[in-house]
Amino acid sequence: MSNVETSTSADHSAAFGTGQKPHQPSIAATGIAARVRALNDAFRRSFAGGQVVETPGVVELPEADRIALLLAVRRFSSFDADNDPHGEHDFGAVEVGGERFFWKIDAYDRALLGGSPDPADPAVTTRVLTIMRADEY
Repeated sequence: MSNVETSTSADHSAAFGTGQKPHQPSIAATGIAARVRALNDAFRRSFAGGQVVETPGVVELPEADRIALLLAVRRFSSFDADNDPHGEHDFGAVEVGGERFFWKIDAYDRALLGGSPDPADPAVTTRVLTIMRADEY
């Protein structure tokens, strides 16, 4: 089985943004974030209730490495202020077989034509989890 290692320090900032810290959320926003976080965690841990997309670099991995990567994504729990500034558990970085991979959850409308009108409501949201090699970003 491949060596699987989780890493997070500044991964989200380096891959997807500037690393600036958001202002303090309101109580209502915190409740919505908690609901989105729970839905994202349930989807990531089970791969059920949405779509999982693997980039060509992931699909081409040897089977044992691909399985190790999917397990690493499912088991990821190293969320912190750098990789999860909004508390929604929608991004992570893992290392498998000496290679770095990113995963990202996006919330789309049910038709996959645009963003979800309410990511906290599964009735109007389709979650898409993308798993990619870091060099494919």
